[in-house]
Amino acid sequence: MRRRRRFAGIVALLLAIELLDELVGGTRAAAWPLIRHDLGLSYTEIGILLAVPGLVGSALDPVIGALGDSPARRSAMILGGAGFALSAALAGLAPGFAILLGALLIGNPATGAFVSLAQATLMDAEPRERVRNMARWTLAGSVGYVAGPLLLAASIWMGLGWRGVSIALALCALPLAAGLRRLPPRHAPTAAPLFRRIGSALAEVRRPEVLRRLTMLEAADLLLDVFHGFLALYFVDVVGARPVEGALAVAVWTGASLVGDALLLLVLRRIEGDRYLRWTAAAALIAYPAFLLLPGSAVKLTLLIPLGLLNSGWYAIPKAGLYAALPGRSGAAVALAGIGGLAGALVPLGLGLLAEGAGLGPTMWMLLLAPLALLVLSPRPDRRLPAPDRRPPDPE
Repeated sequence: MRRRRRFAGIVALLLAIELLDELVGGTRAAAWPLIRHDLGLSYTEIGILLAVPGLVGSALDPVIGALGDSPARRSAMILGGAGFALSAALAGLAPGFAILLGALLIGNPATGAFVSLAQATLMDAEPRERVRNMARWTLAGSVGYVAGPLLLAASIWMGLGWRGVSIALALCALPLAAGLRRLPPRHAPTAAPLFRRIGSALAEVRRPEVLRRLTMLEAADLLLDVFHGFLALYFVDVVGARPVEGALAVAVWTGASLVGDALLLLVLRRIEGDRYLRWTAAAALIAYPAFLLLPGSAVKLTLLIPLGLLNSGWYAIPKAGLYAALPGRSGAAVALAGIGGLAGALVPLGLGLLAEGAGLGPTMWMLLLAPLALLVLSPRPDRRLPAPDRRPPDPE
């Protein structure tokens, strides 16, 4: 009984880390119109802020993944938590573009160690429950997505603004990082040199199923994090709404996503994951163009509800598939996801540059590539690759 309670406590800690990460991301996404006004940012500078830290973090993910498949995982997670807190605090104090960029450059790699390795630890805890545990992880993140804009609105109402909430969330990271000392030590075979571990992890990208899952993850992100990052700006600059209505749009979309993520736990009991992805991608090919084409703030807010419901599972199912393709090597999955993120991190920068020249409205049509890619890449039962052979966790 004591062991079960300890295990439940560790799972709750790992899910709380994901909740905090999405609270930070959710408040920041809703606050971009305010941040842009306070710091005098251009679309290009916003694109840089969204893209460059992601590039740096993704480039370091192979190192973090290699540490994750070693006894150093727990220490890396604790240090990542400290860096996460420092980044959020600096962002809240930033007087201009340069300091904010520096804060995010600290935060993205720190998130890899703090949050990504927490996810890998959860995937290792119950291998047979990977898909459902990933759905729980996504649900915790959706709670943060929903609460983030509401937390920002409350902070504005209290006169603290976007800066106050960023600093408060930085303080919340410290006890979670300290709590990671409760994790049991990770036992691994005799460690190979770090660069050999990194090379072994990256070599897995040649496997077709691994490459498929990585591509699906990056494609789906167009209507997940990328859409989330530009949504408030779209309502303010294209629809002509006020900043508070931009925050409301983010809250509506993330609220619908929260409901969808909660329902996903039930759906996955009855429907095979990749079939569910194909169905929702096909529906999004109708819902997203309608969102862009139909005029009026009220109509667009309404259409955000089906869009939020439809994208549930677009992260959890491909990501669980990636871990399943690499049994016993969750750190390698983190490393490979980081490499995939290198390409994905360029997307906000490219969209920012495109919006600077063509306008944000036309640029939003590029996100339609997400459901198109999922519809094409989700494997059919008759074409599914065989399950991967179980491999040793690390090279000797």
